[in-house]
Amino acid sequence: MHFVVSGEGQAVVLIHGLFGDLDNLKSLSAELEKTHQVIRVDVPNHGLSEHWQQMDYPLLAEAIIQLLDTLNLSSAHLVGHSMGGKIAMATALLYPQRIDSIVAADIAPVAYPPRHQAVFAGLTSLDLANTNRNQALNHLTQAGIDTGTAQFLLKSLRRAETGFSWKMNLDGLIRCYDKLIGWSITAKPYTKPCYMIRGGDSDYVTAEHKDAIMAQFPQVQAKTINGTGHWLHAQKPEIFNRLVADFIRAQT
Repeated sequence: MHFVVSGEGQAVVLIHGLFGDLDNLKSLSAELEKTHQVIRVDVPNHGLSEHWQQMDYPLLAEAIIQLLDTLNLSSAHLVGHSMGGKIAMATALLYPQRIDSIVAADIAPVAYPPRHQAVFAGLTSLDLANTNRNQALNHLTQAGIDTGTAQFLLKSLRRAETGFSWKMNLDGLIRCYDKLIGWSITAKPYTKPCYMIRGGDSDYVTAEHKDAIMAQFPQVQAKTINGTGHWLHAQKPEIFNRLVADFIRAQT
């Protein structure tokens, strides 16, 4: 897994969401690295990390543990947004002795219905050989993707010898999508500190998820950032970064 390390102190691993890369939580890293060693990762099939044909949460959790082993870290805090939050939760449940605490941003440990069909349709129908960035943006918005999400997706577009290519493994993500929106982890509850931060305008974490959350993470603390949606860390970064930093520092 491709990663970047900064700062010194107890380790914190930052894990981005679907279609993202290690730059997504860069502003949080800048806050945390004042007191901690921060490791930002490109999740497999994203950024500069390897492309996997099979991708599920047990495999991703194992990859996080292998990263800790590579860095000679006995344990770490995990912070993840969306899919990254699920990776953090899966790792904590499967390897509790290696994880000091977790923060899951706007995601619950449950299975979700498909909600990225328009995104996949827009990405796969883009003519990478005959486009430029403005045309690509127009194509995605015409495919029904809002401008903010389209601009975020285009961060994974890179120039190729002819035209463009995706840094992410789009075919692999499509193939494994049902595993990424699903949730099949069965393990003893994670009883160390857990913090769930949700966007007040998002429907990713709702009251109906409370029982599933409490059953798996009985020590959970919860916070809502009003006036934000699923991209809460980008919409109100100062508040989000402060909440995460305060929580992490309280555990050390």
